[in-house]
Amino acid sequence: MKNQIAKIALFGLVAAALVAVPTAGRAGDSTNTPAQTVPKKHSQPFHGKVAAVDTAAMTVSVASLTINVTSETKITKDGKPATLSDIAVGDTVGGSFRKDDTGKLNASIIRANDKAPTGEKKKKAGPAAAPAN
Repeated sequence: MKNQIAKIALFGLVAAALVAVPTAGRAGDSTNTPAQTVPKKHSQPFHGKVAAVDTAAMTVSVASLTINVTSETKITKDGKPATLSDIAVGDTVGGSFRKDDTGKLNASIIRANDKAPTGEKKKKAGPAAAPAN
């Protein structure tokens, strides 16, 4: 009988310890401080004619914007992969950039000389009309 009471008491202590550990761990957490959120940096679109290209500084100027080209910038010209040196003054470009913590505009995507404006589909050539007899 004493042996059973000792076992029950031991199991009771173990159960109490298991319940107390998570509660004690949460006591150190502050529930009144809001979680820090990192603001998302949204891409901004740009479109226009290239006013200047500086391959040394890795920048391209479109209208009043000077946009930095980084190693992560994806550049295409006429739908094919390209580099900054493939872009010339007067080319029509479009794409998107993100502003970094220092205020620099870093290009995400640059598309040069795309034939179809954004939102328009390229026309497919239809079958030739059969000659009338």
